[in-house]
Amino acid sequence: MTTIEVLGTCHHDCPDSCGWVATAVDGVLTTLRGNPNHPYSQGELCPKVSKFVGRVNHEDRLLHPLIRTGAKGSGEFRQATWDEALDRVVAEFTRIKETHGGEALLPWWSAGTQGLIQNQGTAKALFALLGSATQHGSVCGVAAGYGMASVYGDGLGTDPLQCEHSDHIILWGTNTRLTNRHLWPVIQDAQRRGAKVTVIDPIRTITADKADAVIQPLPGTDVALLLAIINVLIVEDLVDHQYIEAHSIGYDELASHVSDKTPEWAAPKCGLDAEVITELARSIGTVPKTMLRGLIGAEHHYAGPTIFRLMAMIPVLTGSHKVLGGGFARSVGSWAERNDVDIDAVGALATQVAPDAGERRSFRQPDLGVTLTETEDPIHGLFMWNGNPVLSMPNSAMLRRGLARDDLFTVVSEQFLTDTAVYADVIFPAAMETEMVDVMPSWGHLWLGWNEPATEPLGEAVANTELFRRLATAFGFDQPELHLSDEAQIELAVGDHVDVVQMRRDGFVRVTDYPVDHLPYSEGGFHTQSGKAELVAESFASVGVPRLPQWIAPDAVEGAQRADGYSLYLQTPKKATRFLNTSYSGLSAHADRETPPHIEMDISDAQERGLADGDSAKIFNDRGFLVLPVAISDRLRPGVVSVPWGYIDSAYGTEDGSINDLTNAATTEFGNGSCYGDTLVEVEAATTPSHS
Repeated sequence: MTTIEVLGTCHHDCPDSCGWVATAVDGVLTTLRGNPNHPYSQGELCPKVSKFVGRVNHEDRLLHPLIRTGAKGSGEFRQATWDEALDRVVAEFTRIKETHGGEALLPWWSAGTQGLIQNQGTAKALFALLGSATQHGSVCGVAAGYGMASVYGDGLGTDPLQCEHSDHIILWGTNTRLTNRHLWPVIQDAQRRGAKVTVIDPIRTITADKADAVIQPLPGTDVALLLAIINVLIVEDLVDHQYIEAHSIGYDELASHVSDKTPEWAAPKCGLDAEVITELARSIGTVPKTMLRGLIGAEHHYAGPTIFRLMAMIPVLTGSHKVLGGGFARSVGSWAERNDVDIDAVGALATQVAPDAGERRSFRQPDLGVTLTETEDPIHGLFMWNGNPVLSMPNSAMLRRGLARDDLFTVVSEQFLTDTAVYADVIFPAAMETEMVDVMPSWGHLWLGWNEPATEPLGEAVANTELFRRLATAFGFDQPELHLSDEAQIELAVGDHVDVVQMRRDGFVRVTDYPVDHLPYSEGGFHTQSGKAELVAESFASVGVPRLPQWIAPDAVEGAQRADGYSLYLQTPKKATRFLNTSYSGLSAHADRETPPHIEMDISDAQERGLADGDSAKIFNDRGFLVLPVAISDRLRPGVVSVPWGYIDSAYGTEDGSINDLTNAATTEFGNGSCYGDTLVEVEAATTPSHS
């Protein structure tokens, strides 16, 4: 019997990027436990990943290529050889290119793995040679980063671990205990020391249960709240004039802009008392060690980028960037990109192997449904990996209609037969993280993580990097850049900056570009064209960022829906402790231990509609509807309803529907994000089947 232990890093789209120790016996993964030496996760894994062995060895896992035999969406496939599946893809993609042009092909991917090489690898180069269309934007992260960059020049924030020094920690739109669990003990320690913790969220989350103060604005009204906070800071002279003068531009213009944005102006928009806003602003302005912590929750609104733009301004105005425990902590992942990781080094091979590819038409990642149903020159070939868009993208009913097109040839690389994969013509089996090598750049802490495979991939599954090497060979592309080994791709990205041998030995290495004093902006050093924090948009004005942040009511994004009788704001939070986005929700060991989807409502909204706890109700808008049980709750304010997200279609009581059938696919004000949170719905007693 041969037993091996290897060090690895969780690949999921989560800020914690935990270190693990994987054990295999005779080539079979047997245990996965937290790495006690990892400086951030310190030996703990979440309830999802702690059961990863069951995911790897699950009986429903896809282990061979499949070719569709039934109708699209039926889930009827037959096993095929790799050669047969590759030949089918090459034949169909070649036919499409010859008939409709290369830009009728579209690669689509998400963050099913955050791995440095396994997320995209050489895919950009391969699809550049095919002359395909391209993808831009993202359903998460990009809009928030863009908003922050409009002030700082890039999306780099304060290390959130520095909240250990804070006297006031403001958790804005982030359910830290659930989605950033390894930061929570640090916040608790600060709280025990006397720091105040304030949660700002339309929903009273499990994090809010442990906070000292909870503020519940109406969804998407954060811009009004932030403008009013800035008004109080300026009017009551709670700003650091020395820091502002030395390290920012546009203060006078901003001050004039917010002069009438008082707490009294914002209060009715936010559904808050003006005094609550004033007290929050005064605390921010008088407690130097105030840290704002914002993750992706608040960005899913039309004004999402502006929310992060305004949050980024606050520590500039108060000067809290000068002290440990102050600042704005969003993402620190990009600190790695500054020096230690060339995040797109492998992707940049596209310009080497296909220098004549030029500008090609590009589609927003979250708009896949629109792309497949409303594009004038249709997409005829789709290649998807690292994502389950039928569950995770907004307005997913439209996406299903697009995937069901007879003239669309779809290829999916997957680990399970997901609600997206059932629409594929060809499926390639994807390896698991414990079966492949990679490096994990974290966006929640300052350590790069190594991932060593513990076993070979089960069955005929392959890593993404190997998939794209095989595709390159099948298409007859012999450029060496397309056939780099995994180790060569890692060396290309980090070899000039990181001791790869040390990282592989220890399982992690700290990025070196982040300041040793933990004060990245204490002396300015912003990456804007001016070198200063831009309180008015200068560097980014040419790419659609409004000069000054504007207040736009969130229901304006839904157009006539408010007038049409849709009067409730829909929130679709992550509530399951055993899911990660849509991963694990199809596995019984995870899903069976979670509460099934339901419509959470305030009692006043329920009584107005003649509904009681446990009643069956229809939640709907002009995109679709679901029929679910009602759960009366004191966690929501009147006018807001909540249906949890991440569950597979069948959990919602349907064959082909989820809560994202209803969500808004509009584009954010700038930054190419999505407006899930600006969705309006109505709820009524159910008198219809479960889905339409």
